[in-house]
Amino acid sequence: MNDFDRKVSEYLAEGLVCEGIRILQLNLGRTCNLACSHCHLECSPQRREIMGRDVMDRILAVTENHRFELVDITGGSPEMNPGLRPFVEALRSQGRPVQVRTNLTSFLQPGGDDLLSFFRDRQISLVASLPCYLEENVDAQRGAGVYKRSIEAIRRLNEAGYGREGALVLNLAFNPGGPALPPDQSILEGAFRDELGRRFGISFSRLVVLANMPIGRFRRRLEKEGGLEEYRTLLREAFNPATLAGLMCRHQACIDWDGTVYDCDFNLALGMAVNHGAPRRIEGFDLDRLSRRQVVTAEHCFGCTAGAGSSCAGALTCAA
Repeated sequence: MNDFDRKVSEYLAEGLVCEGIRILQLNLGRTCNLACSHCHLECSPQRREIMGRDVMDRILAVTENHRFELVDITGGSPEMNPGLRPFVEALRSQGRPVQVRTNLTSFLQPGGDDLLSFFRDRQISLVASLPCYLEENVDAQRGAGVYKRSIEAIRRLNEAGYGREGALVLNLAFNPGGPALPPDQSILEGAFRDELGRRFGISFSRLVVLANMPIGRFRRRLEKEGGLEEYRTLLREAFNPATLAGLMCRHQACIDWDGTVYDCDFNLALGMAVNHGAPRRIEGFDLDRLSRRQVVTAEHCFGCTAGAGSSCAGALTCAA
């Protein structure tokens, strides 16, 4: 039993157990046109791992037989997977709600307008990473010029109805620039709306805030700066038991580009596949067993339970 399991056992006698899979998250690969300093998956243009048609077909067999509340597509930059459009088309043909996580800059690449129309016409929800409303902070984290490109992309999305019409969801995703807990989600959302609306006349549906996990590039940065243990201590001491009910690992499963099944995207980044008897490959996908699996945990899990909590859908509760 690790330190996180011991902490959880103070509140949940059975430990961290899945309570049913509402969301199926799919990672289409590590290829990305950016190489952000906080990326827990260490994605970049040099990465070549990418989900192929065989794994996509197996996933479609699963989604044909099981009605998930949401199919959440991520990467890397999922738009860089050449099979994205037919895959999304097939999921929508099954009647499955689909969400795509984007870094926004893909909409300014060749074919970006067509991609935007494709998403709009199929009512694909979008979660767009914008780690701050200030240019210097975004460019420091994501690369020179990314902020201006992101703002232009949101303008185009707004013109297409995203973030302005109820059926076209455009959520923005924030994460801190350094080793600190995210601010209050509702207060920060107000600041984002004020700043982006006043300066650029752009809008969005809602803001989700995520904590930086001490893994991947962010961990290496902390190690280089000598702040890894200090940040880990911050996360441990900010443990909030009220977050346990909403932890994403308890309500979803993640499938990586190669068909391996994980509890969450962070375990995926660390290569910690589902365990304790649950099937570890898409070929053996068993919804019943996966829906009541014991979750695999480690030190990084304190990042999801710190303060107001952190998940792919944002904060989980009020801070302790």
